[in-house]
Amino acid sequence: MRCFILLLLFCHVSSPVKHSLRYFLTASSGVPNFPELLGAILVDDVLVAYCDSNINMVEPKQDWGKKINENYPQHFERYTHECLEVQPHFFKATIDNFSQRYNQTEDVHILQQYFGCEWDDETGETTGFNQFGYNGEDFLALDLKTWMWIAPKPWAVSTKLKWDADEARMTYNDHNLNQMIPEWLKMYLAVGKSSLLRTERPSVSLLQKSPSSPVSCHATGFYPDRAMMFWRKDGEEIHEDVDLGEILPNHDGSFQMSVDLNVSSVTPEDWSRYECVFHLSGVKDDIITKLDKAAIRTNWVSPSEFPAVVGVVVGLLLLTVCITGLFIWRRNNNKGFRRANYLPPLPPSSVIDAALN
Repeated sequence: MRCFILLLLFCHVSSPVKHSLRYFLTASSGVPNFPELLGAILVDDVLVAYCDSNINMVEPKQDWGKKINENYPQHFERYTHECLEVQPHFFKATIDNFSQRYNQTEDVHILQQYFGCEWDDETGETTGFNQFGYNGEDFLALDLKTWMWIAPKPWAVSTKLKWDADEARMTYNDHNLNQMIPEWLKMYLAVGKSSLLRTERPSVSLLQKSPSSPVSCHATGFYPDRAMMFWRKDGEEIHEDVDLGEILPNHDGSFQMSVDLNVSSVTPEDWSRYECVFHLSGVKDDIITKLDKAAIRTNWVSPSEFPAVVGVVVGLLLLTVCITGLFIWRRNNNKGFRRANYLPPLPPSSVIDAALN
């Protein structure tokens, strides 16, 4: 299990029909300038709420989450109680127990929990999960078929046996993972449907660094992240000479992805046989982009054109210098002109004579 921050950055899992509600909790001891407990709630990988022991409250991060807090304050009050009272006590006791049991003398210890559920909105099936990590390593994971804990490390077996025998813990996990969390997920999707269930089609472009580089079919601005992208030839999907990239997040909450096609072996007359296909889940019509040299965007400059480009740049630079020099000269000349032509007029000679006498 990774560091909490890395989990937030890389927890993206793409699924064609599933929605998810995920909870991340991280407790630490001996880490300076770091909260003893922090937690985050994500719906479909969108941060809904956050809490830590420093701010001493649960903060909704989405407008629809704030609406839930206003209409059902007891809902976030429960989160606050869990984050600030129940979980800190459990995590601190667990860390103390582990450090003593395993005779660990280090000052820094980190215990993480990752739990929640996935819900298939087509079949209605829900799948829960509950995992723990300790000091950067996988510690325990709950098998929801047998309701037994899986210990990937030998030193975790004693805790596994203890938790397997804890019937109250198993009852709580059963209710939490199979009933309460799925119901909350459905509520979040209903309240936040204008954001979470929206569909946004992307803009698709053909990009190429140089004539010998692969042609990248790039789509950006789509939502949700349940999308497919591929090249096809004569109407059939191809995999040879094709490199599919990952779905990546944009700063505005939308997503981007690309798929590259190696065109080094494609003859000019065969380009028209290729096309890029983007498919977004829930959208009937795909976005199809023909492989066309005229449509490719690139910053590449031909070596034969380079002298002309340099000449244009140098010419513009010289023109800028001349204009700047002329402006400075006129400004200085105008200052002299004003000094020469706008001196205050001398008083009449009679006034001067009277002043001198």
